Amino acid sequence: MGGAVSAGEDNDDLIDNLKEAQYIRTERVEQAFRAIDRGDYYLDGYRDSAYKDLAWKHGNIHLSAPCIYSEVMEALKLQPGLSFLNLGSGTGYLSTMVGLIIGPFGVNHGVEIHKDVVEYARDKLDSFIKTSDSFDKFEFCEPVFVVGDCLEISTDSHQYDRIYCGAGVEKVYEYYMKVLLKVGGILVLPIEDQLTQITRTGQCTWDSKNILAVSFAPLVQQSRADGDKPESVQLPPVAVRTLQDLCRIYIRRTLRELAGVGDEDGQARRAGAQRVPQKRKRRHCRRRRINTYVFVGNQLIPQMVESEEEHGDDEHKDEEANVQEEEEDKEERDLGEVEILKQTNVFRDHILALPLPESLKEYLLYYRKK
Repeated sequence: MGGAVSAGEDNDDLIDNLKEAQYIRTERVEQAFRAIDRGDYYLDGYRDSAYKDLAWKHGNIHLSAPCIYSEVMEALKLQPGLSFLNLGSGTGYLSTMVGLIIGPFGVNHGVEIHKDVVEYARDKLDSFIKTSDSFDKFEFCEPVFVVGDCLEISTDSHQYDRIYCGAGVEKVYEYYMKVLLKVGGILVLPIEDQLTQITRTGQCTWDSKNILAVSFAPLVQQSRADGDKPESVQLPPVAVRTLQDLCRIYIRRTLRELAGVGDEDGQARRAGAQRVPQKRKRRHCRRRRINTYVFVGNQLIPQMVESEEEHGDDEHKDEEANVQEEEEDKEERDLGEVEILKQTNVFRDHILALPLPESLKEYLLYYRKK
C-alpha cells in the first residue's frame, strides 16, 4: 500500500510531499517525521527506496508506506504524557516517532512476534539515541519492546491511552483490542481493508471511523503444537521514573531553554537539521545577433546587437550554457555540503562547556557518541 505522494530525494523532501498531499496536517506530527530519517530503518543496499511512498519488506522486517504512517500518527491525536501500545511494533520506527511527542512522562510499549525484528528495533533505537542530533531537540519517551504474540496479552494487563496495530486484524479480534483501551482512548487498526479509528467513549461504548482504504498483511500468530497452551505475553510494567532520571530530564530541559534549542526559526529548527537551500530554477538562454538601427547625427546606421532569448526545453540548447549550468549546480551542491558540515549541536556543546565532572556530562548526554 502506498504510492499516494511523489518520491522524495531525502527525508525532508518526503515530508514536504506528505504535507502537500495533506497526509501530515499538524506541526507535532511533522516535527516527529522530520526528526527521524526513514532511511535509517532500511538495510544497507535498500536505502534508495526509503523516500518513496511505498511499503518495504525484507524477511521479517517491514515498514508501511509513509502515507499510512502519516495517517496513523494524525489519527492517534498524540499528546505529552499519554500511554501508547504498538501491537506488531516491527522496526520501532513508528514507536520512536510517538516517543518524541508523548515525552518522558508517557509510556511507550511495543509487542512484536519476531525476535530478530525486536533486536533490529532495539539496535535502531540505540543508534537514534546515541548518534542523532534530533534526539537533543526533544524530550523523549524511550520505547520498550517485548517479544510475543500480541493476541495473547495477559488478561491482567494495564490499559492504554493510545493503541496501534500494524497488521491486518480479523473482525473476531476487534473487541479484544478495544478492551485494552482506557475510556477516552483511541485505537487505530486496519480491519476489513479499512484503516479505522476507534474511540472508547464509555465502559462498554465505542465510536468507529474509517480513515483510509488499505491493504495490510494479516497478523502473524504464534505457532504451536495442537493442544499446547499459548504462551501469555507480559507487557512491561509502568515504572516510576527514578530520582536520577528525573534530575536528568529537568536539567536537560533547563539547559535546552538556556541554549535556545527548539525556539529558533520555529518548527524547522525544532524538527532537525537545517534544510539545504533549494536549487534556483534557471532560464535556459541562447544568444543571437539581431539588426537594429541607431541615429548618428541625422543618419540612420545599422548596428549588430547581441540579445538573449528565453529558451525552454528547445532541443538546440547552447552547449556552452549547459556546461556552465552543470558547473553552477556542482557549486551549489558543494555549498550545501559545507553548510551541513558547519551545523553544530548547540545543546551538546552547551553541556560540554559546563564546569561539571566528565561522568556527569556523559550522563546528561545519554553517553552519546557524537
